[in-house]
Amino acid sequence: MKIRSITYFFNPGWPPDELALQKAGGFIKTARMAYTGAGYEVQSVRMALPPFPRLLSNPDGLPAMAQFFEQAAQNLGFDYVSLGPALPEYPWAYPAIVEALAATQNAFFSGALNGSAAGISLSACRQCAEVICRAASLSPDGFANLRFAALANVPAGTPFFPAAYHDNIHTSFAIATEAADLAVQAFTQAGSLPEAQRNLAYRIEFKAQALGATAQELVDRYGIQFGGIDFSLAPYPAEARSLGEAMEKLGVPALGLHGSLASAAFLASTIDQAHFPRAGFSGLMMPVLEDGVLAQRAAEGTLTVMDLLLYSCVCGTGLDTVPLPGDTTPEQITAVLLDLACMAQRLGKPLTARLMPIPGKAAGDPTDFNFSYFVNSRVMALRAQPLSGFWTGEGTFTLQRR
Repeated sequence: MKIRSITYFFNPGWPPDELALQKAGGFIKTARMAYTGAGYEVQSVRMALPPFPRLLSNPDGLPAMAQFFEQAAQNLGFDYVSLGPALPEYPWAYPAIVEALAATQNAFFSGALNGSAAGISLSACRQCAEVICRAASLSPDGFANLRFAALANVPAGTPFFPAAYHDNIHTSFAIATEAADLAVQAFTQAGSLPEAQRNLAYRIEFKAQALGATAQELVDRYGIQFGGIDFSLAPYPAEARSLGEAMEKLGVPALGLHGSLASAAFLASTIDQAHFPRAGFSGLMMPVLEDGVLAQRAAEGTLTVMDLLLYSCVCGTGLDTVPLPGDTTPEQITAVLLDLACMAQRLGKPLTARLMPIPGKAAGDPTDFNFSYFVNSRVMALRAQPLSGFWTGEGTFTLQRR
């Protein structure tokens, strides 16, 4: 198991409070050394800010703000910075994101699909779809969409990017794990489903106890809050660290076939049964391009976008790093985001969509990313057409939670 990220949540204000920035840098250096000293590989440390429209009144200023915080984060020892989500109550914020993505390399953004009153915003679904399609054209491989996600019911304090943002008066930090290998090991060494469940829950609790002990030392030293651990078992493009591999070890011949949903539910339920201080999703994360088995099944056509959305009903973080045809339209993506937002509100769970249309590519074409956290696959077909009728209206609507 590795630490994917130590994420620091705070509000430096705009113009920024220099002292707050220096405190952030001092903390993250100490935190990184503390966890490295405890025997963990810390892959990245990240800075998460409040939703940018609450700090900025003029959308024209967003690229400059993003560049400032990107540079400040780098100077302070952070690898990445999230400027939080555009919000439905600030409709100008969504289109401003594309220019800010173009002006930066390590700044992340998101767009909320539901507003402060928890209603699903039809306009926000369309605006996020527009951002995704416009951002796809910023580079030949559509890579800019790695730094943008649409959010549904995602709370502040989630340490995984692009979903991370700060929305509290109290500075805090949280841990995101890369722990799919725990599931692979637990299921490989089990002789039955109950034993597989016990094995994984034990491994999660054992690791969480050690992570929490180091966190408490940092809390005692700096007087800030520990927001918990997001044990979403994030994968890495290797068989030993693949959630798809873990799910197939339960007995599914190939992920995407019937039985896959049962495997997803089993895995997510096991995480729910483990006792640890929770942050963020703490569920089953299925990013297609970050998991060797998922990428292979998607390339074979066994695993579809609809399958991934279905599995999110019983687990998951939604749709993540999904390669789509380059000619996918905002109207098609709006339909996908509407499904995702309704699922999140109806089931009362956080979900995200990080969709990656690839210019010039059609369904079935191979992807050719050159990124250490990606494994290449094939562009996935999208069964979506533009909506009509009431779904093309404005305003918000609510769903009763199940």
